[in-house]
Amino acid sequence: MVKNERQRIIIDKIRVEKKVSSSVLAEELSVSEDTIRRDLNELDGKGLLSKIHGGAVSTIQKLYHYNDNVIVNSDKKEIIANKASTLIKNGMSIIISGGTTNLAFVRLLPKELKITIYTYCLPIAMELTGHPNIEIIFIGGKIHKKAMVTVGIDVIQKLAKIKADMCFIGTGSLDVDNGITEGSYEVALMKKAMIEVSNATVSLVTSNKLGLKQSYHVCSLTEVDAVVTDLDIDNELLLEYQKSGVNIL
Repeated sequence: MVKNERQRIIIDKIRVEKKVSSSVLAEELSVSEDTIRRDLNELDGKGLLSKIHGGAVSTIQKLYHYNDNVIVNSDKKEIIANKASTLIKNGMSIIISGGTTNLAFVRLLPKELKITIYTYCLPIAMELTGHPNIEIIFIGGKIHKKAMVTVGIDVIQKLAKIKADMCFIGTGSLDVDNGITEGSYEVALMKKAMIEVSNATVSLVTSNKLGLKQSYHVCSLTEVDAVVTDLDIDNELLLEYQKSGVNIL
């Protein structure tokens, strides 16, 4: 089979299925996986699909697709998501930051939930379109292509006009003395803005990020109303946080 015909079949397949596997394509088209990888790289370069680990997704699907293989600590994030979902009640207005922990969180929200969610994260906004009773308000601005979030002063100004019951912050690092810190100045500013307009702040943090400090300060621990981790609440790693008075889930 000549290359043009093979690539046409790949494009047709991805339009229907939205996601394809390199190994499956190689078997179906009777070529090597190296050949398929070269095809996918070429089609990605033309903007006809988006190459991911092990295959490709449609260019539209990329907006909200996170390859499960690159979501580290997925089991921990699912535990966090289940705990965090208990904090939400019908009628609430909430803000959700970006990140794979928050993506796991919104995936587990009950379909019958009736709330309003503000977010500047494209994958989260797209994921929420599957929840018929959730009103989604996407905060637009300059798109950070790698992280698939909007960033910049426009986003911060729009956040400043919101009044939310609660914000859920995917947390880069958390410790008792320094609170929430991040490795990016822009990310820290966005999260500060979220906290300022929310009645309550919830930190979603995997246990491997506890006790760490990064360059840019977001807020002190006293400004956090609840910390949701993958650990049992009686875990000794959480003792110093409990002593500080913060609610631990």
